[in-house]
Amino acid sequence: MIDNIPKEYELPLYLFHNGTNCETYKFLGCHKGEKDGVKGYYFRVWAAHAKAVSVIGDFNNWDENANPMELLDSSEIWETFVTGLETYDTYKYCVYGCDDKKHYKADPYGTHMEVAPNTGSKVFDIDGYLWSDKKWMTEKKSKDIYNAPMNIYEVHLNSWKTCTDGKYFSYVGFADTIIPYIKEMGYTHIELMPLAEFPFDGSWGYQGIGYFAPTSRFGTPYEFMKMVDLFHLAGIGVILDWVPAHFPRDEAGLFEFDGGPAYEYSDPKKADHLTWGTRVFDYSKGEVKSFLISNALYWIEKYHIDGLRVDAVASMLYLDYDRRDGEWTPNKYGGKENLEAVQFFKDLNTAVFGRNPNTLMIAEESTSWPMVTKPASDGGLGFNFKWNMGWMNDMLKYMALDPINRAFHHDMLTFSFFYAFSENFILPISHDEVVHGKASLVNKMFGSDVDNKFKQSKLFMAYMMAHPGKKLLFMGADFAQFREWDYENGLEWFLVDEYENHRNYLNYSKNLNHFYLDHPQLWERDFSWEGFSWISNDDFRQSIIIFRRFDNSGGELIIVCNFVPVERKSYCFGVPYWGSYTEVFNSSSVDGSPCTNGTVKAVDEKMHGFDQSVCIDIPAFSCMYFTIKKEKRPKPKKKSAAKEKTPAKKTAVKKSSKAKTIKKSTAKKADEK
Repeated sequence: MIDNIPKEYELPLYLFHNGTNCETYKFLGCHKGEKDGVKGYYFRVWAAHAKAVSVIGDFNNWDENANPMELLDSSEIWETFVTGLETYDTYKYCVYGCDDKKHYKADPYGTHMEVAPNTGSKVFDIDGYLWSDKKWMTEKKSKDIYNAPMNIYEVHLNSWKTCTDGKYFSYVGFADTIIPYIKEMGYTHIELMPLAEFPFDGSWGYQGIGYFAPTSRFGTPYEFMKMVDLFHLAGIGVILDWVPAHFPRDEAGLFEFDGGPAYEYSDPKKADHLTWGTRVFDYSKGEVKSFLISNALYWIEKYHIDGLRVDAVASMLYLDYDRRDGEWTPNKYGGKENLEAVQFFKDLNTAVFGRNPNTLMIAEESTSWPMVTKPASDGGLGFNFKWNMGWMNDMLKYMALDPINRAFHHDMLTFSFFYAFSENFILPISHDEVVHGKASLVNKMFGSDVDNKFKQSKLFMAYMMAHPGKKLLFMGADFAQFREWDYENGLEWFLVDEYENHRNYLNYSKNLNHFYLDHPQLWERDFSWEGFSWISNDDFRQSIIIFRRFDNSGGELIIVCNFVPVERKSYCFGVPYWGSYTEVFNSSSVDGSPCTNGTVKAVDEKMHGFDQSVCIDIPAFSCMYFTIKKEKRPKPKKKSAAKEKTPAKKTAVKKSSKAKTIKKSTAKKADEK
């Protein structure tokens, strides 16, 4: 045991145990250093209940006795200094646990790891990379992320596309290949499924063991940085999926790190995600909070990640998540809320935004938990965006209905608009919706007729783009892949090469994306009623909805959606201004170009609370956008004075004749008497 802890250790140790060390990775793990004038590497690891710990690796022939670690007094931190190491040397910790067993663990703070399925950590200094994205990072500081376009392309790096030789891309090769595609298609961000090191491909990265190590499947940490650099140089934001909810039971990972519960809860009613077979982080421990908060900031600050999409938030918030009665214990107030996880989120987001105000912190929260995107200081969880899972579930169910029955479920179509501004929402069609028998997006559409599936999918996409909220689409839905996503194989890009309908769909997706980028009405006021207004939401019999979207300058679009395979001729609805209404986008055309109405003029017929209306033709299964040209209402034409006198004379003559007739009739009757 080291009795006298160096002075410079006191603050990081205090903050670490207190749960407020935002840079724990600078202290724990493997770091270059010098001792007694000799250069080498310091190794430090938290193993509170271990009886002994040593570093083993290439440099000492994996000898458990060669480099024992010493406990820093009562700090629960073990340390040793090793010389003669080289970059890429592999190492692990041999932890003699409280269970009297030896456990061979990867470094929880290791910055690089062996290629899976191997699980050793590697010596690697991440501070040597020279970034080229200064312009991007500077401009990001002043960008209004809430009133800017956000159209996210979600990607699984392993399976977006394979190289010609059948191998997976490198980080840099992936960036070089996908960047031209993203730019051409009009996406603003790429979201990468988890890339922190993970042992099992089938987990898609959501069960990691190397939280500080980009997976070595695709290259080194520097190559990961180069990938991010290239995205930024192309003007593309990078979002990374991040998993603070759970970790796997792999022996080399965090699981019972020191022979017993360390990073996980010790309470068996809180420790496990039963269905997933994983362990839950113990958010009550300061050391775990420091680990996770430091990790979030590590990706943001060291790897220039623009945002984190936080996975499985609901599973963290509820003590009874995926548990039956008797399998969970209420909190101190008798409720089912995990108060420790709630506080963790508040502390996490406060720390992130305190240092990086323009970061995207996105909650994948699938319930109606209140104030997810409200500041922690106001009682919220502190995120700035949340996936709108309610909208996604309702709409995918609605689109799977027989159109004959959609009239009886009109509320599934309209309900999301009434809570659309309660949070800062992102509308997601994510990887979770196209696996495990759920079908691809185009195959979720009702019916067996392929043409109708394509029409409905195009309608859905245009409706989604017009709905308030930022957008996210998983790869493959951009060209209407029929097969479900399969992580072991690349997307079916041959469909685009060989089939015209898929080529047309891809072109349609591109045009829709660029229309979105070019029209601030669809993104400048995403989170306020000032950006949206209904015209008609109650025509359930014909399954038609009509609404307006506004930008900050008063620009406006009118959106008309028809969710049944019946064309509506001369369909009339109220409009806000006297003027001309021009069709500018139509999902029923091959490429989204206007094809049905051209420009129509308002007429003096009051409808839907407006003084004027228009009548248009609405194609079957269609979504159309209209722009407005306001015009001065023409004044009624004045009639000339001469023309006004003539009718008056005629009327007078008629009255005079009638009077004479009456007199004559009266006189005749008098003579007869």
